[in-house]
Amino acid sequence: MKSRHKLSLAAAALALLAGMPAHAQSIAYGSSSGSSGSQSGSSGGDEADEGDVDAPRERRAKRVEVSPYIEAGLVTIAELSPGNDVLTYSTVAAGVDVGINGRNNQGSLSVRYQRSFALSGSGQDSDQISGVARFSSAIVPGAVTIEAGALAARTSVEGNGSAQFETLGSRDTATQVYSVYAGPSVRTRAGDAEIQGHYRIGYTRVEAPDSVVVAPGNAAVDVFDEAIVHNAAIHVGVKPGDVLPVGLGVGAGYNREEISNLDQRIEDLSVRGDVSFPVTNEVMLVGGVGWEKVEVSSKDAVRDTITGLPIIGTDGRYVTNEAAPRVIAFETEGLIWDAGIVWRPSRRTVLEAHVGKRYGSTTYYGSFGWKPDNRSSFNVSVYDGIQGFGGQLNSALAGLPTQFEAARNPLNGELSGCVVAQESGSCLSGALGSVRSSVFRSRGIAATYGKDFGRLQAGFGMGYDHRKFIGAPGTVLAAANGTIDENTWVAAYLNGDIDRNSQFATTFYSTWFQSGDALSGDLSAIGANAAYNRNLTSRLSATAGVGVSGLQRDELEDLWAASATVSVRYTF
Repeated sequence: MKSRHKLSLAAAALALLAGMPAHAQSIAYGSSSGSSGSQSGSSGGDEADEGDVDAPRERRAKRVEVSPYIEAGLVTIAELSPGNDVLTYSTVAAGVDVGINGRNNQGSLSVRYQRSFALSGSGQDSDQISGVARFSSAIVPGAVTIEAGALAARTSVEGNGSAQFETLGSRDTATQVYSVYAGPSVRTRAGDAEIQGHYRIGYTRVEAPDSVVVAPGNAAVDVFDEAIVHNAAIHVGVKPGDVLPVGLGVGAGYNREEISNLDQRIEDLSVRGDVSFPVTNEVMLVGGVGWEKVEVSSKDAVRDTITGLPIIGTDGRYVTNEAAPRVIAFETEGLIWDAGIVWRPSRRTVLEAHVGKRYGSTTYYGSFGWKPDNRSSFNVSVYDGIQGFGGQLNSALAGLPTQFEAARNPLNGELSGCVVAQESGSCLSGALGSVRSSVFRSRGIAATYGKDFGRLQAGFGMGYDHRKFIGAPGTVLAAANGTIDENTWVAAYLNGDIDRNSQFATTFYSTWFQSGDALSGDLSAIGANAAYNRNLTSRLSATAGVGVSGLQRDELEDLWAASATVSVRYTF
């Protein structure tokens, strides 16, 4: 059992595409997701040049494309260190890729169900479903739009709370993550004033296994269970020159996240006015001032009447004491402000940087988008916010473009955490990061660069996420208060066509997860894989892939594993 557990963790590192940029390692199999066009949730830099995206001609011409498929394969995972266990699986899968690119409706979906049968070694049979979707539908063209997104992913949870996309064989700490959101967006005018607003309701669930313990004697990780998120905002403003030489606006926002673990709750209400002052045709100064009230609260766990220790349920999570009073973990109320600059030297370049005060301290946020030509893009995002795991994953889903191809691991068919798209905001791995249940303040930066050379596509990405957890005093979460988890990642890829009927995909990645919990320890992973795909007929294709990965955890042995797969797919 010990050897099997080590192999499972080593194999899990193979699929840890922590923050892979657009065009992450994946062979498209002729998947259709529609063409690039008007995008929802893209950055300002991409919106400025959305009509210039050079989508493949065969996909751009079709408004709706549906590609169902079935697949059969064989996977072998060999432990290289510290043991020598070998697992072999046969797999059968069915899935569908959908792309919609109409005048009023855009969207992409990729969903896959896979059943794995253990043939040798200490593995066991399993089944899993994975998928990602993002849709936008104009109910009233140019005014009211319904937005929606969804994710289903198989992950492996480590003892320090970190989570990573799973590979075959990782059964001991495997869990399924689900997230979905939907809601209307409004954009209209009343005279010279532009009115924008949205409402989103989201739901996220982590089906954790029983208590996740990294080593005997260590406490179980308090894994996130489920949450419901409400997010609403409205803004009314006039542009510079429409009424006055400066632009003026007023807005309000409300965010509420209800986390089932210990009945945690985030409430954030804000109102503000803003002004924009054009200095030149390329530079604009912006700023705003307002009022905000933020409150984070929770209840305590049920405690043993004799020992006073918190009681853990059969699912490995603390049992909430519903009769206990609500305790404030964090609150702030008062003045908020920010000042910044917007630089737009061309339709292909935009920089926005802000500094201000929020959550009772200094805040920084901004973005940079640069598209030197129709085949390359560079994007940087700096963020700061108070959320739970569900809220951050919902926000990441809402930031996906509507036109993409799902990037899947060629060794097991699972999602890699990113989508292949010309727009920014194409990765979900940063939001996955850690599945601790506690609310946190997340600050970080992510940057991606992608280049399409025609027959080749290459790119590089890197990111850093800093989470400071918030726990109410006098409750079991008090131990997590002030704990900091840091996740840093880098990744690179090279994909391309060998000839008209064959393609290849390669990926390298490395990630470092530092836990603020001294008992949990840090984790680092490194790996690379490659896949070759051959179109046998117009509908039948074959794929072969190999990979190697390593996993290091404090005070435990280093783990290394190699994997190989062959599969055949028929697309209807």
